[in-house]
Amino acid sequence: MPTQTTTESKEIQSASGVCQSCQGGDLAVFYQSNSVPVNSCLLLDSEEEARRYPTGQIRLAYCRQCGFIGNTAFNPELARYNTSYEEQQSFSPRFQQFAKDLAQRWIETHGIRSKTILEIGCGKGDFLLLFCQLGANRGIGIDPSYVPGRHHDEGGQVTFIPDFYSPRYSHLQADIVCCRHTLEHIPDTAAFMHMVRQSIGDRPDTLVLFELPDVYRVLKECAFWDIYYEHCSYFSLGSLARLFRRTGFDVLDLYKEYDDQYLLIEARPGDGRSPILPREDDLKDLASSVEEFRLRYEENLRTWKQKIAAYRDRGKRVAIWGSGSKCVAFLNTLGINEDIGQVVDINPYRHGKFLPATGKQIASPQVLKEYRPDLVIAMNPVYLNEIRRDLRNMGVESELTAV
Repeated sequence: MPTQTTTESKEIQSASGVCQSCQGGDLAVFYQSNSVPVNSCLLLDSEEEARRYPTGQIRLAYCRQCGFIGNTAFNPELARYNTSYEEQQSFSPRFQQFAKDLAQRWIETHGIRSKTILEIGCGKGDFLLLFCQLGANRGIGIDPSYVPGRHHDEGGQVTFIPDFYSPRYSHLQADIVCCRHTLEHIPDTAAFMHMVRQSIGDRPDTLVLFELPDVYRVLKECAFWDIYYEHCSYFSLGSLARLFRRTGFDVLDLYKEYDDQYLLIEARPGDGRSPILPREDDLKDLASSVEEFRLRYEENLRTWKQKIAAYRDRGKRVAIWGSGSKCVAFLNTLGINEDIGQVVDINPYRHGKFLPATGKQIASPQVLKEYRPDLVIAMNPVYLNEIRRDLRNMGVESELTAV
């Protein structure tokens, strides 16, 4: 069933409460969605379990003071992260190259060799292990979804702790604190960053490296498939830098990567008074982008529904490539579950499992050789070239498009 979704079509509404990034009180709700699965990447074993998966509400509010966007309806007690949480992207050659290039650039830029790296939210450990191998570094990775034995660390360079990062780990000393695609899962972002700052303590040379999704792109592209329950916090370059400065960090660099999908910030502990970077001044653009998203949202939904319906009415077959959070949000928001014949993914750990809420089963791309889709929808345009190559290698002739 489609979710009940609204963008407050008459006007943006004021919200009660305070911003979890700056503690300001000038919040405006611009998007709401009900019956959203509270986790998109957990592997579920049956269609029944998937269809009965718990749901929550999204109510996105924009802070006019700092630009932070958060889900004011988020309930942290509903969030589940364990070894069944399967978010690994490193089966993609494109992503592998990005990760290697990023690690190598950080190593060369900051002289990260024979250092100790602490990664908060390390996932399955791919990037941390790579970071350590390329620079002869030592690593400590913390994440409740870490799966022992997934990777081989012959040199014993990395220690993994299957847990959430908390003050109990403040004793861990590191030259570099790295945190990739984790801050967007944290509801009280200011408290989290204060905790990180306090853990670093009086070590001003500690390098802090964060990476997370860019909300500006989501707003400009009206990418409703990039809005899901686990992501309770959304940042632009400016709002991210403002959070870092308020919580005791000096910002060294601020930029976008991966076709401008990701924000990256490089910082050190300080007083937050380092020179303001040009790309931090984005409040005006953010405000107009929030309004643009609100006005275009319903039209974008109609366009996608009409596109899928046109294929269905002509008896055409449609498949989705990529079974992660984007796919779950796309299917759940549009309510097009019955119109999609196959959902495939290159991550072998997802094969045979079921998507929360919709109950669609995930298959290997090899199933498309028999299914013969007329349309394949890629859930991320950055992977179009490798998907096109894989389809060609399987002898599958299909229209290929991306969200």
